Amino acid sequence: MGSTLGVGITGIAGPGGGSEEKPVGTVHIALANAAGVRERALRLPGDREMVRLQASQAALDMVRVHFLYNGQAPPKRP
Repeated sequence: MGSTLGVGITGIAGPGGGSEEKPVGTVHIALANAAGVRERALRLPGDREMVRLQASQAALDMVRVHFLYNGQAPPKRP
């Protein structure tokens, strides 16, 4: 396909499936390109639909930041 960026989301959106170690709302998002992989782990509040919405928005924000900073990490906030 010629893609230059891959996005993956996995986690436990609920309502079941959570554990003490991995509670409902645990989400992992990854971006992969030729330079490597960046991963972000989140604990999101809410019901299944809210967790899914927040996870998708966080993934899109990671894509936005990736292109905004040409694949580099954004500057640290003070």
